Amino acid sequence: MRMTDRPHIAALIVAAGKGERAGGDMPKQYRMFRGKPVLAHAIDALAAYPMIDAIRVVIGPDQEDAYRDAIAERSVAAHVIGGETRQESVRNGLEAIAADGGADIVLIHDAARPFTPITVIDRLIAALGTDPGAIPALPVVDSLARTDGSTVDRSEFVTIQTPQAFRFDVILAAHRDWTAPEPATDDAAIARAAGHRVAVAEGDPALKKITFAEDFAMPSPPITRTGLGYDVHAFGDGDHVWLCGVEIPHDRALAGHSDADVGLHALTDAILGALGDGDIGDHFPPSDPQWKGAPSHRFLEHARDLATARAMTIHHVDVTLICEAPKIGPHRAAMRSRIAEILAIPEKSVSVKATTTEKLGFTGRGEGIAAQAIATLGEMGE
Repeated sequence: MRMTDRPHIAALIVAAGKGERAGGDMPKQYRMFRGKPVLAHAIDALAAYPMIDAIRVVIGPDQEDAYRDAIAERSVAAHVIGGETRQESVRNGLEAIAADGGADIVLIHDAARPFTPITVIDRLIAALGTDPGAIPALPVVDSLARTDGSTVDRSEFVTIQTPQAFRFDVILAAHRDWTAPEPATDDAAIARAAGHRVAVAEGDPALKKITFAEDFAMPSPPITRTGLGYDVHAFGDGDHVWLCGVEIPHDRALAGHSDADVGLHALTDAILGALGDGDIGDHFPPSDPQWKGAPSHRFLEHARDLATARAMTIHHVDVTLICEAPKIGPHRAAMRSRIAEILAIPEKSVSVKATTTEKLGFTGRGEGIAAQAIATLGEMGE
């Protein structure tokens, strides 16, 4: 690999097939699926990975019009015309990448797999730290039998998915050296035939390939949402503060319309943000007298109940308190426990941290406390 700050990663999408088993009047990669062509889904999924530097698509010789309609205004490199077999199509794509200056890593992906979780790409790239190739795979869950009825130990088998990741120079050379008369089943087989190790990384059910007409009715992958929250309260007169649901003795109190629990306020905003439902002020206006002095756990419970009503599970929350005083360390365990109790989630899914601003700014001058929070939510059952 090049000696750069990070590897140059190219993605090669193979879209040259006819896709006849899926039916329809055009190849499946160009058919509409949830509002856009299947190929567009595949491109968008890879484009969402920030470390991919270029995406190139291999298409059939008579597919230019369908291809242009499918990609619309998407930013991809010039398309490549494929060959008679998948192996020839992939090699044509690899040669085009090489002609453009090459890459350190290439992800070779089937256009008929519309959804690619970023976590799978992370696992593949990590595996290339020790092996020249890596493929995503899932264990076989159904019983297996030969055609004569004899059973097979399914623990010895996995189902292979794409994208498959390789060090670019390795897979290019392997394709150039491929001389077997039979078509290669996938690029990992070509790499292994050239004597290279190919690691097996954990795949994902979301990578299901569209093969038959009924596959166009496949369910969407589970949705994960992330929200951010930030809040600030100034100090006023008093002898205690509420932070993350815990009462802490202090020589001053935080000023606010409610109990001014800056940690729970930031966390409430984070959950509301993940739900796309405004902020705490929209749900509990400071101008409404009923919230004067109200305990902030009521706000957080409201956000929790909204998530439940929308079939979303709170997977993890993380709160950072920014202040010079009081000291958070002695109370952090109690804060985690209280947040877990309010949200009805495991304590291991709650993080509470604290930091200072090194005497800088209003928190550094001891004028108040700030908090920021992040919440990760997913569809129930995910």
